[in-house]
Amino acid sequence: MWFQDESRIGQQGSLTRVWHEKGKRPRLIRQQQFEYAYIFGAVCLTTGATAALVMPGVNKEAMLLHLQQISKETPEGRHAVVVMDGAGWHQDFHELKNVSILKLPPYSPELNPIERVWRQLKQTSLSNRCYKGYEQIVEAGCIAWNALVAEKDKLCSLVACEWALL
Repeated sequence: MWFQDESRIGQQGSLTRVWHEKGKRPRLIRQQQFEYAYIFGAVCLTTGATAALVMPGVNKEAMLLHLQQISKETPEGRHAVVVMDGAGWHQDFHELKNVSILKLPPYSPELNPIERVWRQLKQTSLSNRCYKGYEQIVEAGCIAWNALVAEKDKLCSLVACEWALL
């Protein structure tokens, strides 16, 4: 069972806590531009497998590319159930024979463990940063995702939920 979602990253990013000299207010730069990218990410809770794409926007074509990636990550002879929210571009693409979509109830992001991954990335690797442009945003997103995925134990504990294991 895979849990999938996407998150916007980029300029106008997250401000989080920082270590600073006691008694003085820290100064951080907050960008005013609106350039951004989207990370499409998925985690299989049973195997720990992951799949991600950084895309310039969200649409049905980007979603199909992401589901094709999940399909390729699914072992031969197995079937992937991909749990996701009800966004308009979250379609069931019938040409993918080994992938089925299970939609979450409306307004229930707490049921999708991948939301915790986005919070972790935005509070650590992607916070308090300035980007010169789109390429730098994509690079930062890729580096942040790959660093988290490389720490398999940390990722598994982040997305673990007893009720979702089959």
